[in-house]
Amino acid sequence: MNYLANIASNLPAILACIAATLLSFFYPNGLLAQTSKPRLRSDPPRIESSWDDLLEGVITAEDWAKHRVLLKQRYLELIRDQHKPAKVPLELRVHEEMEIDGIYRRFYISYQVEAEERAHAYLGIPIALNGKAPAVVALHGTTAEGTKQTAGINGNPDKAFLDHLCRRGYIVIAPEHFVSGERIPSQGPYDTTAFHTRHPEWTAVGKFNFEHSIAIDVLLSRDDVDAENIGVMGHSLGGHGSYYLAAYDDRLKACVCNCGASFFRHNQHVEDWSRDKWYIYLKPIRPLLLKGELPDIDMHEIIALIAPRAYLDVSALNDGVPLTQRQRALMLLKIADVYDLIGKPENFSFFIHGRGHSAPHESRELIYGFLDSHLKPIESTQTKLIGR
Repeated sequence: MNYLANIASNLPAILACIAATLLSFFYPNGLLAQTSKPRLRSDPPRIESSWDDLLEGVITAEDWAKHRVLLKQRYLELIRDQHKPAKVPLELRVHEEMEIDGIYRRFYISYQVEAEERAHAYLGIPIALNGKAPAVVALHGTTAEGTKQTAGINGNPDKAFLDHLCRRGYIVIAPEHFVSGERIPSQGPYDTTAFHTRHPEWTAVGKFNFEHSIAIDVLLSRDDVDAENIGVMGHSLGGHGSYYLAAYDDRLKACVCNCGASFFRHNQHVEDWSRDKWYIYLKPIRPLLLKGELPDIDMHEIIALIAPRAYLDVSALNDGVPLTQRQRALMLLKIADVYDLIGKPENFSFFIHGRGHSAPHESRELIYGFLDSHLKPIESTQTKLIGR
């Protein structure tokens, strides 16, 4: 009985041994050698995608310059820029001033953006400035903390972009989004109902572009800002807000989008760009989206308007619908082709990670380094040998 029990307990191993012996007899060179095809050398296949329409019919840099004019017109129509109000005097006021760690001074300011409507922002000025300094517009995401998080007062310190950049020698303005902070509407934070009642023909994207452009005016009102080296960066709402603004305002030399929203095509949630409640980006296109149709411009074409100026896109494969996020990589490859075509490939970069909707250490290091490379003097980022 013990002998039979021992055989039974080892039966799986015995059968596996028998099977291996039979396979080696019939396939002396191995099973894979009999079933797989040999791998052959080949030229790399062309990567084709729906994003190829960005350069359809565009062969030369001159062709792109003409096509860019058309795309800019489509973009301004998308955001209904023709319905923006006239700019009014800034009437800049300082409400609070504080020194941070002996490194920079932080001001809480307000300025006029429309008649009888004021925007608020934090403004950081490094103390040890030697001449003019590069400047950055830092845009916050859809958070309860708003721009207080960007200033490092509360919220997630990973997203305290004003504090981080001021410590690196930048002058930074962090404007409050127009439905947050001091201007939270009665319907609640980030609700655009009152805005659309006041401006029925305009869009929320048009409004924040208009206001963030005025934030650039605030920077340029200062003698210590280097007007030739101003950038914009932001996270989430502030991420796509950054490329929307850079496409809108040519005074920006560099732009970084961190975890910005998805595009129109290949997007199961495209209606979110034109919801029927809460934060409504582009209200006029809702009937079009509900019919299953898309606008005549998409995010790859809007971002491409930034070229030849510097652009960095930071995103995560696990920030949203996985297949949609993978399309972002194909979209960015096609935007890279625009930079190649006009002879400025070094001004375009992207980084895709797996850390979700965040601003982790490696992303921040890349973002700040990218801004340094494009907004600071070349000697500030050059390496050198130490000799013997």
